[in-house]
Amino acid sequence: MKAEYDFSQAKRGAVIPQGGKTRITIYIDDDVLATFRERSEAAGKGYQTIMNEALRQYLGKEKQPLDEETLRRVIQEEIRAAK
Repeated sequence: MKAEYDFSQAKRGAVIPQGGKTRITIYIDDDVLATFRERSEAAGKGYQTIMNEALRQYLGKEKQPLDEETLRRVIQEEIRAAK
């Protein structure tokens, strides 16, 4: 290993942008964080993912699974609109 390196011609590497996410600092109560960490271990997901899902659910923006009833309703609406 050299004792000294010349960085005069060095260029910074490309920063990979994180699409759709923003890094923030937030204070969470210890008991709330502990609960999310416990749930994350049980679910096999990261606690931040679990927290994000909980926030989406609270905001009513959770991704609903496509069940048979919803699929039938959408198909019927499309058939009516096509007539």
